[in-house]
Amino acid sequence: MRQAGASAMLGRRGFLAGMGAAGLAAPARAQGFPDRPLRWIVGYPPGGASDTFARLIGAHIGTRLGQNVVVENRPGGGAVVASEAVARSAPDGYTLLHVDNGILVYNPALYGRLPYDPDRDFQGVGFIGRFPLFLVVRPDNPVKDFAEFLAQSKTRAPNYGTPAVASPHHLAMEMVKRRTGLEATHVPYRGGPAAMQDLLAGNLESVVIDCASGIPFITTGKVKTLCVFSEARSSRAPDVPTLRELGHAEAVAYGWQGMSVPAGVPAPVVARLADALKAGVGADDVQARYRDLGIESAPWSPAEFQDFVKRENAEWRPLIRDLGIRLDS
Repeated sequence: MRQAGASAMLGRRGFLAGMGAAGLAAPARAQGFPDRPLRWIVGYPPGGASDTFARLIGAHIGTRLGQNVVVENRPGGGAVVASEAVARSAPDGYTLLHVDNGILVYNPALYGRLPYDPDRDFQGVGFIGRFPLFLVVRPDNPVKDFAEFLAQSKTRAPNYGTPAVASPHHLAMEMVKRRTGLEATHVPYRGGPAAMQDLLAGNLESVVIDCASGIPFITTGKVKTLCVFSEARSSRAPDVPTLRELGHAEAVAYGWQGMSVPAGVPAPVVARLADALKAGVGADDVQARYRDLGIESAPWSPAEFQDFVKRENAEWRPLIRDLGIRLDS
């Protein structure tokens, strides 16, 4: 399977727990860049994982570059609003886009037409991290494990919550349904915390949640965790089995984040930004947060990040079209 191959490559490259030395080999510096503050556009509201890590890492990038990095939230349309704004901005390296699976991989398959082409209009700077996804239920749910959850779904399909329609969580669960035979009905929310609140209140039967939002609930026993969708167990939830372990070898998915800029930004400027991003991700406080939440990181170059996105496209776009999920129909 293509997804499994990509995951194996990720393992070979090493999702490092600590990357303090990642920024030591700085590429050629772009003369005079930057000479004013930079804008980092986030296509989601304040308070979510994308916003949180943009602000945390952006502070380190600003220190590295000697200029402030101003995080600007532009939510709307599955991050289409933010993506269009960056695609149309000057290719000078001063406007950055916080990217993820949805922006670079899913949206071209979800929308018949977009006001930009992510394959043509953006170039990658680097990787921020990979976020394992978990399927959780309330502690009082009588199912013992995923096998029982799967078996019972044949009689009565449970519902499952995610942070949004067409989020990595939603599409991952639809993939899991396709590849395991699970029956379940999607209930979208405005963010993972809202879905978790409804789960604990008894208004929802299950939730697909990422590690950044879910680990505090998982490690304290506030939820029962049936499985993780990654190819290996999470370091923060080592007792939770993967779907691969449970006999569903092709049911692998996760959320991820990175940074892109408009196509046409000069290569020395991209290299300077990549160096700063690696240093920001590798900073001690960032890596401490990653370890606490089970986020996985890798110090990829812009070219390595671009290659990763191409592999994700080859895996997910045909699957999304096959599933018939659309946002403009």
